[in-house]
Amino acid sequence: MKEKRLFWLLGVLLAFALVAAACGSDDDDGGGTVADCEVNEIDGNLNIFNWAEYIDEEQLDAFEDEFGVSANMDVYDSNEAMQPIVAAGNSGFDLIVPSDYMVAILIAGGTVQPLNKAAIPNLADISSDFRNLIYDPEGDYSVPYQWGTTGIAVDTAALGTDFPRTWGLIFDPAIADEHSGSISLLNDPRETIGAALKYLGYSLNSTDKDELQEASDLVASARGRLAAFNTDSADEFLTTGETVIAHGYSGDMFTQFLETDDPSRYVYFVPDEGGTRWIDNMAIPFDAGSPCTAHTFINWLLTAEQGAALSNWNYYSTPNAAAFGGLDEDLQDFLSTPGVAPVEILEEIVDTGDYEVNFSDAFIEAKG
Repeated sequence: MKEKRLFWLLGVLLAFALVAAACGSDDDDGGGTVADCEVNEIDGNLNIFNWAEYIDEEQLDAFEDEFGVSANMDVYDSNEAMQPIVAAGNSGFDLIVPSDYMVAILIAGGTVQPLNKAAIPNLADISSDFRNLIYDPEGDYSVPYQWGTTGIAVDTAALGTDFPRTWGLIFDPAIADEHSGSISLLNDPRETIGAALKYLGYSLNSTDKDELQEASDLVASARGRLAAFNTDSADEFLTTGETVIAHGYSGDMFTQFLETDDPSRYVYFVPDEGGTRWIDNMAIPFDAGSPCTAHTFINWLLTAEQGAALSNWNYYSTPNAAAFGGLDEDLQDFLSTPGVAPVEILEEIVDTGDYEVNFSDAFIEAKG
């Protein structure tokens, strides 16, 4: 929710070449064929490639105990870091957790395999709000995992409580210079360039090159005020005092607030100019070694008990309607707090096709 341009381009080109060779022409819209799996079938250990701090290790232990396999996890800090690794083949991963727009890219590249829905009966519990999604309309390749928003978290001990709810806390020198050296931005092309686009009054999916350049220049101008471009530790930097303003994800921030002596000292919000609503998803790489175990894990995580346990640990909202009743009261309170998920000003990142490389280039340029 972690690049030089030449290496990125070479990686993507190699990835697509290898995927094409691996998948041939069997399926122009995705990788391979449907795995022949029964409900709860196990065909090997489970290797997961996921965002950091996104599932409790104890929950993985519970899956291991119930199904008699090993569940191992490696982590990444951006979709762009994950994609070329998995697309190149032989990654060793059986399950990945890509965000909305990246799902479309992975499907188009043949990087993920179609799901055997008969092996995932708990798909019936996915909320209607998370069906017919633009990046995978029939849900043939992905299953919603968690959703949340991207915004700003602040330390009120430094900013007080009467601060403006704007991206200008990061991008407007008249406001941000006061906290120079104590601000962080996510190390993520679409999110960080997207934040600048929203501040400028544009769509975070803009494909106007002048708007993109303006956003890149804005991020570059903020670079001298930053403590870091960081995704994995943005929440910790805030609560340890390394930063007082942090660009980050809703659940990461609130979970970290709860680990402090005074959670009320910290505030998370989506700025008034708008921000991202994202949906992360479970998908199975085209060459997964244990596709049936991956199907079984997806189905298991969609049970009411496990869906609630996932959200109660990472403090993101669940797309699993069966899990709603099991959410902790403080999580429900957080999700209903004004500014945490203001639907009317939220926008989802979408795949811009061949234009995607421009976002990565703009981000590399902005970081210097």
